[in-house]
Amino acid sequence: MSIRSKVGVVFAIILSIPLVGWLTLDRWIVYLPGLMIDLTSPTGPNQPVNWQAGPDGPRRSDQPNIVLIVADDLGWNDISFYGGGVAGGSVPTPHIDSIARNGVALNQAMSASAICAPSRAALMTGRYPTRFGFEFTPLPNGMADINLRLDRSIEADYRRPLVSHLGQPGIFQADFADMGMPGSEVTIAEMLKAQDYKTVHIGKWHLGSNNGSQATAQGFDESLNLAGLLYLPVDHPDVVNARQDFDPIDRFFWSVGRYSMDYNGGERFAADGYLTDYLTREAIEVIETNRHQPFFLYLAHWAPHSPLQALKSDYDALAHIEDHTLRTYAAMIRALDRGVGQVLDALKANGLDDNTIVIFTSDNGGAHYLGLPDVNQPYRGWKTTFFGGGIRVPLFIKWPDGIDPGTQFDPYTHHTDLLPTLARLTGATVPSDRVIDGVNLMPFIEGDASGEPHDTLFWRSGHYEVVIADGWKLQQAERPDTVWLYHLSNDPTEQNNLAAQNPAKVAELQALLAQHNNELPPPMWPSVIEMPVTIDKPLGEPDRPDDEYIYWPN
Repeated sequence: MSIRSKVGVVFAIILSIPLVGWLTLDRWIVYLPGLMIDLTSPTGPNQPVNWQAGPDGPRRSDQPNIVLIVADDLGWNDISFYGGGVAGGSVPTPHIDSIARNGVALNQAMSASAICAPSRAALMTGRYPTRFGFEFTPLPNGMADINLRLDRSIEADYRRPLVSHLGQPGIFQADFADMGMPGSEVTIAEMLKAQDYKTVHIGKWHLGSNNGSQATAQGFDESLNLAGLLYLPVDHPDVVNARQDFDPIDRFFWSVGRYSMDYNGGERFAADGYLTDYLTREAIEVIETNRHQPFFLYLAHWAPHSPLQALKSDYDALAHIEDHTLRTYAAMIRALDRGVGQVLDALKANGLDDNTIVIFTSDNGGAHYLGLPDVNQPYRGWKTTFFGGGIRVPLFIKWPDGIDPGTQFDPYTHHTDLLPTLARLTGATVPSDRVIDGVNLMPFIEGDASGEPHDTLFWRSGHYEVVIADGWKLQQAERPDTVWLYHLSNDPTEQNNLAAQNPAKVAELQALLAQHNNELPPPMWPSVIEMPVTIDKPLGEPDRPDDEYIYWPN
């Protein structure tokens, strides 16, 4: 269809609004953003990526390569290293687990946010995202309003409604492309480029595409960017889809989702095959192309983020799982683990295994809106909550030397620790003109430093705030007006709220929060919507009056 024809279709839809009525508008308007994407940024056929070749001849040996693999919304119980795994442990993750078994497992690692983009901003900069106003995740244009309409259209009397701030004074939804990490922030990639590293990003970015926030303006020489939401076209013969019609977010993703990538900000093109496998193959190409120079590869997988789409061969291999949604999700984990194994094999095949730091983590915990109850067990909560299920993440690091394989490190660690730790391991310089919230973990892991890496850790998303200090964890929110206090040393899964019995400890931790908040700037863009999240049950199960819940601002 030509551009003129597409424009005609869109205008026909707009002109039909008075005729079809408000209810019908709620039904079709969800497709409008996708139509606009097709108009303004159509997806062309696949284009092979010609990765820029590194130098010929012997490589440098004094600096380790770095491969940072980040999963998206991976639940704590999705991997088998800690004795769990999807579907009662019947879908093991041996390749992901091998990074911990051949390196160090940071057993109490925390993400910097319970949602993707702020967490990734912190991971890249070594700073709390709230240090530079990256407090809320950038939402695609129209997503907040459309989700509100979808929420009203779903027959869900059993469910608490979404809360909108749109229309209030000073509240607006900024353009998606303009919501990004400021160019003034210094990323791991920029830090390593100063050490003559080749830097490559593959997969999800979600830290902006305008005003110096795109990956290639934030220190990456090359960026193969996820520009869509789909793992394969919905009607592809090799795909298995699992929809959650009870979830407005899932319905939005299916309606606007496209199967597209871009390279260095150019025109969109289709991926080649199942997305997780495609990103893995491209990562292997980068490794082979740059084997003669030190490189930093940031492989940011989309898996296992919704929409749930599995490769049919992976789905068929898991016939013992009866539930369709769980089986599809498990097949996605299977593909993710396979890809990690292929990257590890590529390092060995190119003689780089002994000179490459490999890091595996997730941006946050598993999402409640999948409708799967066990993804974060044994921790309570989900993505978009600061309970353990939202911020406890696997963090496994394999060092080339100096660390005994199978090392277990139990003190609290944090995504912000990666930047200063990698600086120590590569000889790079940590930015000295700003607060760095992360710490170099090497002296603690090697036993050369006393104490623990962090005395306190902080989180904030609008009215929802958290602090961990001296083994205590305080959460407080306005919606609902609640304070949760847990003694994590005795209650790591946050079962027993001790706030009523310990008013002095509550006041002490609230004072720490207030002091920390005084150091922070306002958010770069406002929260436009709040999503209710029941702490102990996934979406799709009826809410009850006595359920504990939180309204997550974004």
